[in-house]
Amino acid sequence: MPSRTRRPRARRRSPRRGPRARPARERGRSSSSPSSHGNVRARRGVPAYDHRSTTRAGRPPATPPWRTAITTDVDARSGRTAAWAYSESFVPEDEALLRARERAAELGCGAVSPGTGALLQVVAAALGARAVVEVGTGTGVAALWLLRGMPADGVLTTIDAELEHQRAAKRAFAEAGIAPGRTRAIPGRPADVLPRLTDGAYDLVLVGAEPHSYPEYVEASLRLLRPGGVLAVDGALHGGRVPDPARRDEVTTVVRDVGRALRSDDRVLSALAPSGDGLLLAVRR
Repeated sequence: MPSRTRRPRARRRSPRRGPRARPARERGRSSSSPSSHGNVRARRGVPAYDHRSTTRAGRPPATPPWRTAITTDVDARSGRTAAWAYSESFVPEDEALLRARERAAELGCGAVSPGTGALLQVVAAALGARAVVEVGTGTGVAALWLLRGMPADGVLTTIDAELEHQRAAKRAFAEAGIAPGRTRAIPGRPADVLPRLTDGAYDLVLVGAEPHSYPEYVEASLRLLRPGGVLAVDGALHGGRVPDPARRDEVTTVVRDVGRALRSDDRVLSALAPSGDGLLLAVRR
């Protein structure tokens, strides 16, 4: 009987193996679950975090994320308020300034805050300002701060339509020991007085009266400043209403537009400091 030739058996190729099938009890578990993902991170020495919250895996958040965000925002606002109050009282006012501030309250006229006054004093000192114009004398609070930053031979020209205000300011100057020759008080409307002052002759101009007239006063002040001189506009936040776009009353709109105009004016470099009720500063190029 002839022998059969055994044909070699074809080698069976095994199908390409994919990922190992997981047991049924694991099929419902996501590969990005906190436990599996956390184990990998743990081997790398990185703390495990749950992707469903900002807390560590296995520790449910103490408060919902939305509540945490609100609390953080409130804390930040209260922190800013405390910082503002601290900066306002950082440089204390002496008796002469405090009495001038009391008279301002009695007469019902505005006065720069202590923080704004201290900032004006520093600006005057940095400029070595010998010729300064103040639009709105009040009872002399801002003038005292400015004079203390100016050199001993510096002269402050202050303009106010109210004679009673200027009398109160002169009293404050005398109490502070300011020599009479260092101040020049001009009674009258600023719109009438400013055009009579010399162009380009002043180091610093402070505008702090009649916000509805700020555009006119600012333009006149830029004419008075020498190159490198500084324009300061007090009340640039107008009681906190300027940053609120919903506030569209006439005066708020005027003050807001003045800030925007100076910001885009090629003749100056400007910045808005949050001291007091906002101090807008612009350096003449």
